Amino acid sequence: MLDTHNVHAKSFRMARDRFNESNSTTLKMRLIGKRKSEGRTYNTPTVSEVAALIEGDFHVNKAERDVVVQTKGGAFQFMTELNPSFLGLQYPLLFPYGQDGFREDVRLTSENDETEQGRKHVTQKEFFSYRVQDRKNESSYILRAKRLFQQFLVDGYTMIESSRLRYIRQHQKELRSDLYSGLADAVGRGETNASRVGQLIVLPNSFTGSARYMMQNYQDAMAICRWAGYPQLFITFTCNPKWPEIVRFVSDRGLNPEDRPDILCRIFKMKLDLLIKDLKHNKIFGDVKAVIYTIEFQKRGLPHAHLMLLKVLHPLKSCALITGHYFPALGMLAMPVGC
Repeated sequence: MLDTHNVHAKSFRMARDRFNESNSTTLKMRLIGKRKSEGRTYNTPTVSEVAALIEGDFHVNKAERDVVVQTKGGAFQFMTELNPSFLGLQYPLLFPYGQDGFREDVRLTSENDETEQGRKHVTQKEFFSYRVQDRKNESSYILRAKRLFQQFLVDGYTMIESSRLRYIRQHQKELRSDLYSGLADAVGRGETNASRVGQLIVLPNSFTGSARYMMQNYQDAMAICRWAGYPQLFITFTCNPKWPEIVRFVSDRGLNPEDRPDILCRIFKMKLDLLIKDLKHNKIFGDVKAVIYTIEFQKRGLPHAHLMLLKVLHPLKSCALITGHYFPALGMLAMPVGC
């Protein structure tokens, strides 16, 4: 089918042709863990899932992917992830006719013919969000691709993050990175590697996951504690793949919960929002002045949240400390099967 209908298969050599022409060496990959390292952080995952391995540091010469394709005539051609043919070449089974993927000139339209903040084109995030939505009367073969769908999500995320990093690297003057490149600042930070002085690329706190982003959230949490007092309850909320909403969704489509990580995260976030609503507005533990929480992912691939409640006033008004004798009156506790 690909040989007949895919426009890229007619122009470029496929991996199958290369393997048929040469005696390729069998490759193996092993995950080696050191006993000296932190086991909970560096041990191998307990679930089979797709992940991305980022090589090297954020450097000017390592900001782009090395994507090379070979034509039928033997010529090599470099390609960036912004090329409209990138996704068609990377995922021929998801784009069997060689359809275009993301490109930078896709017009942004709305019902009122007014673009948001003067934008005229669709972003990568909007493009991938559109591709992973269930729609009636439209084929959803990408959403049924299981492991290939997981790889598609990881690839899309890395493409979005690469574009954001590229923008940050090209707009360092607007971010005032010159304030961090002086010799006095380097000495004050304890920087001993002279090769990095004057070449530092600043990741602002607007970039999710950067050091300044994490520090800003930490300082915000400490400011809330200074205003509301010490946390009095610590709650862990874990995603359960046996939730009826998840089971009903995947069973109707002949999939497993791990085949739709996007649905797992959506349902988890919805239930987490309902839990926070019960804690703050329905006051199941009494009056709550503030809630601080963070979301993490377990080694088995499921999200979980850690919540701290501040200024909890016990409904019984006996004391501020809630003991274990109070919890049986709150309802049934559902535990994931096989945990």
